[in-house]
Amino acid sequence: MRVLIAEQDHAEYQRLLRQAAPQLELVVGEGAALAEQAARCPVWLGEPDLFASLLRAGHKPAWLQSTWAGITPLLADDLPRDYRLTRAVGVFGQIMAEYVLCHMLAHERELVARQQAQRERRWDGRLPGSLAGRRVLIVGTGEIGAAVARFLQPFNVELSGVASSPRTLAPFTEVATLEELPRLVAQADYVVNLLPNTPATRDIYDAALLARFQPSAVLINAGRGTSVVDEDLVAALAAGRLAAAVIDVCREEPLPAGHSFWNARNLTLTGHSAAPTLPHLLVELFLANLQRYQADAELHGLVDFARGY
Repeated sequence: MRVLIAEQDHAEYQRLLRQAAPQLELVVGEGAALAEQAARCPVWLGEPDLFASLLRAGHKPAWLQSTWAGITPLLADDLPRDYRLTRAVGVFGQIMAEYVLCHMLAHERELVARQQAQRERRWDGRLPGSLAGRRVLIVGTGEIGAAVARFLQPFNVELSGVASSPRTLAPFTEVATLEELPRLVAQADYVVNLLPNTPATRDIYDAALLARFQPSAVLINAGRGTSVVDEDLVAALAAGRLAAAVIDVCREEPLPAGHSFWNARNLTLTGHSAAPTLPHLLVELFLANLQRYQADAELHGLVDFARGY
């Protein structure tokens, strides 16, 4: 089996795969060299943006395993959809939960203010808050969102969620649809956006929705930058309609030098670092899926092109 690898960290993927599956013939290249090899490799493994140009040039795999959870570059209208595409699933739950929890605890403990007080040599003896009893709304309760909820549960938070359809899902007390978002954000202390980029999820955090937030609430966006109307968020923060925002993903990355996020009040940028792919976990997923692919079984993380995920 010939596997085409297109990954910035391709050397590590090669090393791990050679250890675990020495029978595989691994092909790595860049630019024209990658295109030359593509036609002879039925299986592709790597980053969606690196493969989009190959698809656009007329090359196509039988199966493509993305190393990202998001596969937006492969959903362009001019790209083929008659092949099997799988997202990275089951590998981001804990690391995303660590990111969310880090910023929630930093907010409760007022770490930024205490660091500033230290720089000013000013004793800050205010008592901190606690996550106990805080109401956390996770917008996007798929595999990653559900995992984040499970990691947050021991901190005694109250969990609600948003999904494509209402459902009963532990440990959430309620999982409603996007239509219920205005009601749910009005009740939340933390709103954690983990939605994918689809037509239904674009521009939902606009001025009208942000006006429903509690002034003490925090928005954490680790889903997709297209969910937030940037200028509306900056204006809402400036007006004190919500307390703070943590933004990991932006509409344009890297963020342009003149963008308003750089100087926005109480906004923290984290440079799309919330949940990096850990190669050893991705290789485990790939090899499990490879067995299913060779057995012509259902693949984990199989993308429905019509839904966009």
